[in-house]
Amino acid sequence: MPRIVSVGTYQSPFLTKQEDVLDLARELFEDHFDDINRLLTVFENGQIHTRSLAVPLSWLKETHDWQAKNDMYIELATRFGCDAIRSCLTHDTFLKTAVDVQDIDAIIYISSTGLSTPSIEAKIMNELQFHPHTKRIPIWGLGCAGGAAGLARAYEYCLAYPKAKVLVLTTELCSLTFLHHDKSKSNLVGSSLFSDGVACALIVGDDTDMKMLQSRPYPYIRGAESTLMPHSEGVMGWNVTNEGLQVVFSRDIPHIVRQWLKPNIEEFLQQFGLDVSFIRHFVAHPGGRKVLEAYQHALGFEPWMIDTSSDILKKYGNMSSATVLYVLQQFMESVRRERDLGLITALGPGFSSELLLVEWTS
Repeated sequence: MPRIVSVGTYQSPFLTKQEDVLDLARELFEDHFDDINRLLTVFENGQIHTRSLAVPLSWLKETHDWQAKNDMYIELATRFGCDAIRSCLTHDTFLKTAVDVQDIDAIIYISSTGLSTPSIEAKIMNELQFHPHTKRIPIWGLGCAGGAAGLARAYEYCLAYPKAKVLVLTTELCSLTFLHHDKSKSNLVGSSLFSDGVACALIVGDDTDMKMLQSRPYPYIRGAESTLMPHSEGVMGWNVTNEGLQVVFSRDIPHIVRQWLKPNIEEFLQQFGLDVSFIRHFVAHPGGRKVLEAYQHALGFEPWMIDTSSDILKKYGNMSSATVLYVLQQFMESVRRERDLGLITALGPGFSSELLLVEWTS
């Protein structure tokens, strides 16, 4: 079975306290809502303490057109992506020796917060001097589900090519999408939740030389599944406007998790003769506090099962597709027991879910 052997992350340079973002939101939204103080409680109720931003708050106070924001995305996504790849390929907790970028067979680039043609991984390949025949697989538009989807596509690639080493690079600079003219409640809620993050995972096939690995259990991917909820495009995503990308974020997401995701997960696990009671490690994308609580209640998990996802949410906020790799890295650094089963899960536009069953094995 293909396995995930390293995860590296890059923390955006401007670590920002949630109360400072709240003050900015008050300044920008208070003239448009009579009940602004009640609405701003979403900043406290979300249980996010700090967020990493690619730009300082002073930049966000100013109005920027779409071109300026996208130019910033291209510049920073390239630079931050290089750093995340270096972190992944030299992470000595997971790797005895560094992996050379020349040995990478494919790079899957995941993002939903900026546009570039050629896509960002091409620019990174020139910066880091990848092999010119490395396969490029850019995937755009999966939002928060993108990190888990990237792992699933890498798993499938390594099934087809057992000698392959595949990078999954997730880059989300959500702060650059903020629209000053959008005074909707969705934009206010989004400003309390989303942040910036970049993460990279290395997945290898069964016939890869494993001498570079440390003596520790790694998560093997036993299977993956994608599910689309029909006619649910309005739950989550972007509206494309002349000024940029306008967030679509339904308040019904926690309800959908409670009602729709449990049977989806149960059906997936039944393919392996399992049910949720077999899952020891719940590697969940933390869409928000209410979403994590909905996971817990729907699946009957003990509160500690969402502790790692909650911890990442508190420290970094929702970094869209990158967030699940931050959660995965923390699990990979701590899990030591052989044969433990984990479930990687994330939800995204569509409305959709991505599921991967993993087993920690040396």
